[in-house]
Amino acid sequence: MTASPLSTPAATAATVAAPPHLQMIWTDPVTGRRGFVVIDRLVRGVASGGLRMREGCTLDEVRGLAAGMTRKEALHYDPVSRYIPLGGAKGGIDCSPHDPEARAVLGRFLDAVRSVLKHHWTTGEDLGLRQDTIDEVLAELGLDSSIEAIYPLLDDPVEARERLADAFGVDVDGITLPELVGGLGVAESALTALDHLGIARTSARAVVQGFGSMGGATARYLARAGVTVVGLADARGVIVNPEGLDVERLLLTRDALGGIDRAQLSPGDGLAAADAWLDIDCEILVPAAVSYCIDASDQARIKARVIAEAANMPTLPEAEAALHARGTLVLPDFVANSATNAWWWWTLFGDIGADSAQAHAKVREAMGRLTTDMLSYAGKHGVTPREAALGVVDRNIAHIEARFGRHAGPAGTHPTGGGHGDPC
Repeated sequence: MTASPLSTPAATAATVAAPPHLQMIWTDPVTGRRGFVVIDRLVRGVASGGLRMREGCTLDEVRGLAAGMTRKEALHYDPVSRYIPLGGAKGGIDCSPHDPEARAVLGRFLDAVRSVLKHHWTTGEDLGLRQDTIDEVLAELGLDSSIEAIYPLLDDPVEARERLADAFGVDVDGITLPELVGGLGVAESALTALDHLGIARTSARAVVQGFGSMGGATARYLARAGVTVVGLADARGVIVNPEGLDVERLLLTRDALGGIDRAQLSPGDGLAAADAWLDIDCEILVPAAVSYCIDASDQARIKARVIAEAANMPTLPEAEAALHARGTLVLPDFVANSATNAWWWWTLFGDIGADSAQAHAKVREAMGRLTTDMLSYAGKHGVTPREAALGVVDRNIAHIEARFGRHAGPAGTHPTGGGHGDPC
């Protein structure tokens, strides 16, 4: 059984303004770089959210991302699933991932917050960091994994970890499954929005800003659905072709951080300036790289009918309001890019196996249903997609808190007396 469709009109103060459970500020004793951990809330003693590394990262940014993780988790609540959503958290380090000292800074940060990692915070890759890098550094520190805090909630932690490890080894046409599920979810959400608008998938064009795990996979699955991908942006600029780019070729030859190999471009491909992605004619626009990249002036340049937020917090509120007023659907980040987080836990808790077909089917079903419910409710009640989605988040958080308490702990306790990870 799946949680019922949207039934609450808008977000309450509990979702958008509750103070975080914990905030940590760390200063690197060697470089002076700063790092942050914010736990927005705990559920059964645990919170989930990735770790990012970027020059200019701030506590405010991490706080907002942690609140967004609470929403992502709550959005996928299904009372009969083995996976019960966790609380939301986030980590951030103010350092460029290209800095020669970046790996050492990462190691010192993880060492400094190890007690939170062991008991309350499950994390993984985010902007500027790859999961394999995090895993390597944790192993050097003698830490078991980046999700150690969740082990007490599992029926059989050894079996669960083996299942997740097997899933991480699944290859789908040259790319591992965990690098694809997030973008698959973004693509499915965007495609569902096209269907809602009555736009044929095969007549639609897409532009994707960012070509890392999330943006690259989104481009792959949009192209495979018949959408023509006419623009791709990386840190060096924009690749354009009105007839469509060879997404697979560029995807399989990109570098580890999503850089496009210009030697792999086709004869009809052109180059444009870094911000040109905002101006390209398209039906789907996917900001998949950085936060706060669409402001009130930028939005006037956008021609897309659908903006699928693959990145966290890419559209500023004023821009989103203006886009909504002129009929552009903005699919909020905590909906559109939620599939990576959900897939981890569906696999770990055993709702799906280490199998690409099961993962694809689960992601497509969940994201199609969530997006359809969100857009249907928004249209019926005259609210934005974000307001509609926040309504279901509020409802689900209320159900979760009634079951487990807001900051239940220690990790592994189950106030209602059920087994770890089992529905009551």
